Amino acid sequence: MKITLNIDDETVKKVRKIAMDKGTTLTAMVRGYLTSIAGSDAATRKADAGRLMETFEKVSRDMGPRTWTREDLYDRPRRYHGR
Repeated sequence: MKITLNIDDETVKKVRKIAMDKGTTLTAMVRGYLTSIAGSDAATRKADAGRLMETFEKVSRDMGPRTWTREDLYDRPRRYHGR
């Protein structure tokens, strides 16, 4: 896919010089930067999900078998705090 960027001429000149010094091109640098952002974002989400699962495993407790039904919850009289 081709995209168009509006960048001032001075910045383009500086970055092209940097790219030449590194033996690459401005296009390759932009492509590499965008690819690294896309990859790190996915890696970050995966790491966050892993930490979340570890937390669930640490704080979860076995509550035993459920001895009530949803209907039981609605059959109870409602109690309000302070009354």
